[in-house]
Amino acid sequence: MTLDVDIRAYNREAWNRQVAKGDRWTVPVGPEVIAAARRGEWSVILTPHKPVPREWFGELKGKEVLGLASAGGQQGSVLAAAGARVTIFDNSPAQLGQDRLVAEREGLEIRLVEGDMRDLSVFPDASFDLIFHPCSNCFVDDIRRVWREAYRVLRPGGALLSGFCNPIMFLFDPELEPEGILQMKYRMPYSDFTSLTDAERRRYTDKGEPLCIAHSLEEQIGGQLAAGFLLSGFYEDKHVAGDRLAEYMSSLCATRAVKPPVP
Repeated sequence: MTLDVDIRAYNREAWNRQVAKGDRWTVPVGPEVIAAARRGEWSVILTPHKPVPREWFGELKGKEVLGLASAGGQQGSVLAAAGARVTIFDNSPAQLGQDRLVAEREGLEIRLVEGDMRDLSVFPDASFDLIFHPCSNCFVDDIRRVWREAYRVLRPGGALLSGFCNPIMFLFDPELEPEGILQMKYRMPYSDFTSLTDAERRRYTDKGEPLCIAHSLEEQIGGQLAAGFLLSGFYEDKHVAGDRLAEYMSSLCATRAVKPPVP
């Protein structure tokens, strides 16, 4: 079943509502986190739990960093306090407002830009040394455009740090999971916009929650390689507590991908 809706517009408003609800990904870090980052004591996450290895960043001070679909007053603010020159690019004005809140509270210089992660035309080629892209590309349909745009705006030798979902997590029957039953119900390609009945979709839309699209590992990892990146790091992480699948496997991934330096 298809749903005639603007994906970007729907998820923009959904994330604005998540800010009002206090979703975990919308709660800004406190002053103590910023103070520690200024002392060099910091960590950030691309996935729900595991900190990103510090060696993935290299020397952070003075680097031009793009937080791609990374608003919420969390990771970008920490990286700015650690010495990076941070730009946050996000679809949700309310999420960007959380970064503005931290920046004003802590005296941080953070550039905030609203837009679609599939279109970074506001930025010239080779604008950034590092892109930090946590689990968020499940909220757009075409992630190969995301990878191509990320490659374009990175400087040669720059790195793209990304978190994303293993698509298997979207394929089980959500009505049975609370009973501890993992039963496959949906097939790939999967999308909340097109794979569900109207009644099934209302599980999310009646609560104003974002709608997701499951991207294959070929699109996620193969898409980065096709864009020109070279993978230099990988790890997995488990989903949130209470998730039945997390008892059996890690369903989140993180990659470090490098734009090759000019020969």
